[in-house]
Parts: sequence; C-alpha cells; structure tokens
Amino acid sequence: MPALGYALSSEEHPPSALVENARRAEEVGFTFALISDHFHPWVDAQGHSPFVWSVIGGIAQATETLRLGTGVTCPTMRTHPAIIAQAAATSAAMMPGRFFLGVGTGENLNEHILGDHWPAPDERLEMLEEAIEVIRLLWEGGYQTHRGQHYTVEKARLYTLPDEPPPIAVAAAAPLAAELAGRVGDAFVGVAPEQEIVDAFREAGGGDKPRYGQLTVCWAASEAEAKQTAYEIWPTAAIKGDLMQELPLPQHFEQAAQMVSPDDVAEMVVCGPDPERYLEKVREYEEAGFDHVYLHQVGSDQEGFFRFFEEELAPKL
Repeated sequence: MPALGYALSSEEHPPSALVENARRAEEVGFTFALISDHFHPWVDAQGHSPFVWSVIGGIAQATETLRLGTGVTCPTMRTHPAIIAQAAATSAAMMPGRFFLGVGTGENLNEHILGDHWPAPDERLEMLEEAIEVIRLLWEGGYQTHRGQHYTVEKARLYTLPDEPPPIAVAAAAPLAAELAGRVGDAFVGVAPEQEIVDAFREAGGGDKPRYGQLTVCWAASEAEAKQTAYEIWPTAAIKGDLMQELPLPQHFEQAAQMVSPDDVAEMVVCGPDPERYLEKVREYEEAGFDHVYLHQVGSDQEGFFRFFEEELAPKL
C-alpha cells in the first residue's frame, strides 16, 4: 500500500486554517502533505488563495515530523525562479530534512496576472527545465550568474541555505512532461492513476524515485451530502481536456462547470463515508505505479475527514 499523505488546499482555506490542518494531519498519522500554490482559486465558491510561502512558515512552526512539499509551484512566469530558489531554500532551512519543492508548468489561471503571454505547452516545458536549472544553480551557494533563453540572473547569492538542498518533484499529466520529470526531477507528482505517465517518468530516468499521486475525495456523513459538496466546491474535477491549463479566470471555470453534473463530479471524486471506496481508489494508484498517495478532502469539514481517517481508514491500511 502506498504511503498516504494529505493535501492542503490553498484554494479552499484561509492561511490560519491551513496551518491548523497541517498540524492535525500530523496528529492523526499522515506522514507527508502537499500544499497548492495559487494566485486565484479555480471557482469563487472555493473562496481563498493565500500566499503559500507565508503559510509554509506557519506550518514549519506548527509541525515537527510532517514532510511538506509544494503541490505545485510554477517557477516560470508569475514568480522568477531565483525568487522561488530563495523561498524554497528558506523553507527547507526551517524544516530540515522535511521540505521538498514541487514544480510544474502552471495554469493560465494564475500565470496571466502580470500581462505575460501564455506560452504553448512545449515552450512551458522548456521554461520549466531552465527554471529548475536556475534554482539548483543558486542552491550551490556563492555568487551565481545565468544567462539563458528565458531567464537572466546576475551575480546572485543565497545566503540562507539548508544543509542539503531540498528534492525537486516535477508534476506531469502528459508523456513529454513525464519525460522531463524523469530526466531532471528527484520525484514525480501526478493527479490521476495513469500508468502510461508513470512509466514515462520511470523510463526517462525516474526509476524508483518517489511518485506522488493526488486523490480528490469528499468525506461526509452521507454519499448524497458529499456529492453535493464536491459539485459546489470542486466542479472542475469533471472538466476534461486542456481547459484546466488554458482558461484565465475563475468565472470561466464556473461557466465550464455548468456543463457537468453532480454525478459527473462523483465519477472523479470519491464521495461518502465508505472506507472501502477510498481504499479501492488508492489501490488504483498503486497499480499505476505510485508509491505515495495524498488525499484532498473537498470542503470545509476537514475535522470530520480527520476523524474518518484516524478511526476508519487508517486501521484498514
């Protein structure tokens, strides 16, 4: 059975609640967590989007053993990779041995805000690879200069560095991105149990490096209540194709979500109080090649989910 972790959904919770949720996740037995890094939520009903690096500072002080990664940060447009290098180095210094940097090519939803052109998928991958190069260069210490196709760094030095640089996990949902993740990443992050993508990562050099899969769920006292909550808060689970990367505003996702039903969302989100359904889905991720699965509980009732995990789900693992 894969190691089970917890998803800290920045789109749904204010910063203090995220810190408390991380503390509770550690308390009930989760060993790791990933925290999303957004400027906008997907839809207005989610209601939040705090600055992730401030929240990580709070989590560093509120937890003792929980491993934490960004799930995931886009280091290419909205924030220059040199700044991400500094932020991640500081986070790793505050959480020795238990922080990792998750990165990906991002979404137009978050990256358009400075007026930059939203690149084509192949260019986004090219930018991500160079950004990772910049980040690792600065983590070497000393004054560093980089003059590349997309980024320039002039005699920059990070004075606060962890004893060991944190691992970089690369997110992928398509074979070319998975190939990049296997070639340059220390770990892989995926959002669906797709063996083809995991295999591409492993064959490109990923081998047995950690493979994290996000599983979206909605625990509630009844399946009907969970389905309604998932539909109201996370309708984007049922949106297919390239829209998740291409749409620029929450209102556009709300318009797209009008074309899906509660049943459509429930096909993608594990809903209700039956622990066997959760375990069945975790096994799908295991069969696809994931060795870590982190659970994203949709909605405000995180405490109910923590009780469910501690009392009903964990004992069956």
